[in-house]
Amino acid sequence: MATLAQHFSVNPPSTLLGPSNCNYKTPSLQISKNSPIKPIKTQSLKEICRQESLKEAFRSLSSSFTVQNPPQFRLDDAYSLVLELCASEKCLKQGQQIHTHIAKSNAVGDRVFLSTKLVFMYGKCGSLLNAEQVFDRMSERSVFAWNAMIGAYVAKGEPFEALELYRVMRVYGVPLDARTLFCVVKACGKLKNLCNGSEIHALAIKLGLGDHVFIANSLMGMYAKCDALDVAIRLFHRMSGRKDVVLWNSIISAYITSGQFIEALRIFGEMLEAGLGPSTYTFVLALQACEDMSLGKVGMEIHATILKSNHHRHVYVANSMIVMYTRCGKIGEALRIFYAMDERDSISGSSMLSGFVQNGLYNEALEFCQEMQEAGLKPDQGSVVSLLAASARSGNLMCGMEIHAYALKSGLDTDLQVGNTLIDLYSKCSKTNYMDSVFQKIPKKDFICWITVIAGHAQNNCHLRVLELFREAQLEKEGVDKLMIGSILRACSGLKCISLAKEIHGYILRRQLSDLVLHNTFVDVYGGCGNIHYASRIFKLIEAKSIVSWTSMISCYVNNGFSNEALDLFLSLKETGIDLDSIALMSVLPAVANLSALWKGKEIHGFLIRKGFIPEGSIASSLVDMYARCGILDNSLRVFNCTRDKDLVLWTSMINAYGMHGHGKAAIDLFKQMKVENLVPDHVTFLALLYACSHSGLVDEGRKFYEAMKNEYQLEPWPEHYTSLVDLLGRANHLEEAFQIVERMHIEPTAEIWRALLGACRVHFNKKLGEIAAQKLLELDPESPRNYVLVYNVFAATGRWDDVAEVRMRMKGKQLKKDPACCWIEVGNQVHTFIARDRSHPQSDEIYEKLREIIELLEREGGYVAQTKFVLHNVEEKEKVKMLHGHSERLAIAYALLGTPEGTPIRITKNLRVCGDCHTFSKLVSKFFPRVIIVRDANRFHRFEGGICSCGDFW
Repeated sequence: MATLAQHFSVNPPSTLLGPSNCNYKTPSLQISKNSPIKPIKTQSLKEICRQESLKEAFRSLSSSFTVQNPPQFRLDDAYSLVLELCASEKCLKQGQQIHTHIAKSNAVGDRVFLSTKLVFMYGKCGSLLNAEQVFDRMSERSVFAWNAMIGAYVAKGEPFEALELYRVMRVYGVPLDARTLFCVVKACGKLKNLCNGSEIHALAIKLGLGDHVFIANSLMGMYAKCDALDVAIRLFHRMSGRKDVVLWNSIISAYITSGQFIEALRIFGEMLEAGLGPSTYTFVLALQACEDMSLGKVGMEIHATILKSNHHRHVYVANSMIVMYTRCGKIGEALRIFYAMDERDSISGSSMLSGFVQNGLYNEALEFCQEMQEAGLKPDQGSVVSLLAASARSGNLMCGMEIHAYALKSGLDTDLQVGNTLIDLYSKCSKTNYMDSVFQKIPKKDFICWITVIAGHAQNNCHLRVLELFREAQLEKEGVDKLMIGSILRACSGLKCISLAKEIHGYILRRQLSDLVLHNTFVDVYGGCGNIHYASRIFKLIEAKSIVSWTSMISCYVNNGFSNEALDLFLSLKETGIDLDSIALMSVLPAVANLSALWKGKEIHGFLIRKGFIPEGSIASSLVDMYARCGILDNSLRVFNCTRDKDLVLWTSMINAYGMHGHGKAAIDLFKQMKVENLVPDHVTFLALLYACSHSGLVDEGRKFYEAMKNEYQLEPWPEHYTSLVDLLGRANHLEEAFQIVERMHIEPTAEIWRALLGACRVHFNKKLGEIAAQKLLELDPESPRNYVLVYNVFAATGRWDDVAEVRMRMKGKQLKKDPACCWIEVGNQVHTFIARDRSHPQSDEIYEKLREIIELLEREGGYVAQTKFVLHNVEEKEKVKMLHGHSERLAIAYALLGTPEGTPIRITKNLRVCGDCHTFSKLVSKFFPRVIIVRDANRFHRFEGGICSCGDFW
């Protein structure tokens, strides 16, 4: 015959609420209905329960039910003792077994008493459903039963249900006691329901329980949670004659709940002065108040007091000291306490792990976990969350997956907090498929879960998936907060979906959710969608603009090609007196680079130095790129060499700088040096290398790097890599090879790839491939005016004027306009703009007169003859010459010779490729005037000096 002890030693049965639910063999209880009931000698059982030995209690109870010695006594007391032990140990399965015996027993006397004990046990074990079923089946209910059920609701975090049951209790006229009021006050505190809490307080006074210490403690806690600390303080002072340690603990806790840590410590000091010996909980509270970094010294003093009082051996106090020291950044002290502990629980290790993560010591957290496991301590839920957070923040995917496997084995994977942290881990490691899998397996998703998964997909640029999840969240009746809106707007920006952005904007306005953060986000979104007008309107509507607001608008202008506007806005920002941060300064550097506004760039660099911003990381990379694009390669190299900790982005920026200036060999040497430093190149690094090879005619080297990228580094080429390779081969007149690469691509060729091939066909007059490339280009991107311009230039170069006219008619039909050739030059700390044959400049007459003098000198001294083949218009020869002489870079050169001192370098930026005749013209000017002329066109840099160009006539 099975016994309770035997049942205890194996897997317990499932939930049992009465005889009808029994699905396992219950030990037969041989109780005679006619036997006289004698009082049981429960002393031994009481002693066992006092020792908190549940297994022994079950064995003792079971021995009373043997066939040889049938029990002839009341079982109520025995059952009650074991149920109380089950409740204190939170042993639900064992409590259910006792419930089954009670339901089957004929010898139970007071069923109301035992039912109350069952409600209490189920409540303590967190099984609300079972507690409710027992409570609902009770034919009679004492105040203790009502209190047990209300207390169960409060303990399980269902304060609203607790208040509802309290109202029903009042309707039935059940007399209240101190326990009832205590539980109801706690429920009011959890709900922050000051009105109901005050009513209960008044009722306590009316019933003569207002001065009861038990009630006063709960009232002080309630008032603190309801932001009525002043009432809690008055209540504390009214209890002047009855202040015990518990009451002092309550007021200290109230101050901590209200965030007044210094006041909490002051009260703790008063308690010590009053001569009261602090309890374990007092020290825990005092240490909680010291968790701010500024209070670390006070925390050490409390630590000393704990040592004197010999409370340091208590596990709860030691755990609190660990938390205090980790919050104050003193990990070493926390570790010393941890290792000195005689006894540790799961919270000890979890607190230590959490401390490592909070202080950014992610690798140390993972090492500590391994040490814990070797010592036989298994990570609990809190430890698993901390370890996953450490793996996520350190980018350690493999370790995170190991912890995930442990969570699966331990049954923790369905825990909501573990699930949310797993979603965050896979999001940070860009494993969106794993992220979705974890999300789908979470049984009861909360709002944070939806926010985390939506944000994870937004951060990984899975924009369509973001919108799908958002719709699912709405179908599940989930709310919408500002964080979720931020993720949705990011998706709108990524998809360039301005219509959805407007819908979200309207939603926010209708619900009055707008704040500074969302305003700044909308500036970013409308800018990302290319709607400068909307972005500018939002920016102007922001009354108290932060540095983020200004930075967002500057970036918006830069990303949409409005570099002049970005610089003007930056100057306005400086006039506001707002402190500039490194991000704001970096946001304007691309505008400086686009305009080649060297002096502005130098000013910003100087400002960065004066403000103490160390040129490391993204700042150094931005400066290298800015100086390179302003034509000062030496400055780029100087910044690069002065940076101590060079990351991959900085090396790539310098390689790209060399390539931009046609120094392909130097770019390759730098790449080899980078490999010596054990840095692994990525897609962008190889893109910079291929670009450098393309602009230096290094065909064989370019082929080798392309193959190494695929085979050695296992990097799948992007469309941009194919574009660079086709450009490299096309420039070197390997057009057939370039065309074969395009045909063999594993992805669909982009417009940029066909554009590179078509440009090469134009240079090398390959009519057959040119027609194929032109047709493909216009099919892929029929709305881009630059594509039509390139196509009709190819036709014009071969004299196919009818085809040119047809292409122009198609442009006209689509209302597409060619971007005019334009140049920028910085003179006198001001950027001057010139368009071909432009006369809008204030010194236009002087400029054209100077240009006439230059041309005459070059024709007379340098044998310059205009090369009209570069004029792709069907006009007279004389008109072609006139058109060449009016090109924008010549106007910029003439103005620079007028307005800058002799010997000063001339730096020009052009939006289109330099034509062959202007290239020859610039070489001659550099020789006969003499000046260094640095021209940045749409393809590369040209440095003209002494009649020679750095490109070697290869561009």
